[in-house]
Amino acid sequence: MTKPQSAAVILAPLEAMADYSRAVLSAAGADAETAEAATRAMLHASRLGVDSHGIRLLDHYVTVIEHGRVNGCPDMRFSGEGGAVAVLDADNAHGARATYHAMDKATALADRFGIGAVSIRNSSHFGAAGAYALEAAERGFIGLTVCNSDSFVRLHDGAMRFHGTNPIAFGVPVAGTEPWLLDMATSAIPYNRVKLYESLGVSLPDGVASDAQGHDTIEPRKADMLAPLGGAFGFKGAALAGLVEILSAVLSGMKLSFDILPMGGPDLSTPRGLGAFVLALKPSAFLDQATFDAGMTHYLKSLRQSPVRADAGAETHVMAPGDREWQVAEARERDGIPLDPATQEAFRRFAVAYGIALPFANQA
Repeated sequence: MTKPQSAAVILAPLEAMADYSRAVLSAAGADAETAEAATRAMLHASRLGVDSHGIRLLDHYVTVIEHGRVNGCPDMRFSGEGGAVAVLDADNAHGARATYHAMDKATALADRFGIGAVSIRNSSHFGAAGAYALEAAERGFIGLTVCNSDSFVRLHDGAMRFHGTNPIAFGVPVAGTEPWLLDMATSAIPYNRVKLYESLGVSLPDGVASDAQGHDTIEPRKADMLAPLGGAFGFKGAALAGLVEILSAVLSGMKLSFDILPMGGPDLSTPRGLGAFVLALKPSAFLDQATFDAGMTHYLKSLRQSPVRADAGAETHVMAPGDREWQVAEARERDGIPLDPATQEAFRRFAVAYGIALPFANQA
């Protein structure tokens, strides 16, 4: 795989990036709550190394707020509340604003009933699903987040776009340390990684994308659709995408992936009508907290101490979901967030348009 030139990427401090993002979103027409939620979700991804869903999305979010697809000042309302279930009409809010709000509700319901489920209607792109599962886990709850998106992934042996990348995220609290955190697309890779690799001049891995004729390609510019997760066993990834589709779109009455307007336009003024779903579980509703904590600790200790393959390269131990991300977060909190060339250029445009100082040295 082609390696990006290190000179093409620069680092920006995390806090400076957060301040810049909030200022730009506010200038573009977002209210304070939307600017904060969108920034928080993007920097969750950038901090943990999920650059495809990180601060590079600021350019897109500004565009869709300015053009009217996303409501920068939504009037979100809950309805259909009964026991542990609620429905959130997000009023075409930014997806992060809607999903953080929904997870707040789900954890409150779970605190009362042991379980809380919220279906989200009239939402939009929310970035990395793990941001919201982690929100639950950091509060002591088990959290699940799913969302469908516009079609970009073929079915197993299929030759047309059918599902979105349809992510699944699951976060579990672990006593005394960072949560167990799964955040995965049900496609072989996320579409935003294709765009990131295109900006960096990096070739795609084999078998993850196809051109318009359905032939595999490693060139990001030629990628017309993604393969489902699983390679030769891609029927498993396609089925998981269907699970997300049902929870996100069918259960909320929102659009199926192949009916959703494309994320990249050309229509950036019509709301896309995305659905999503969040679930929170309170461990102590099922067993005493000490037993749950001991079980998670024992599970993860055994996992990390399990034997490493002889050809595992630089890996010295087996990692649990989230382990690599916490390592990346520590480094990025110290060194800064990497910005690819396309993102740098977008930020320079914002600095001129809104009169906001750049969060990095304005290199040529």
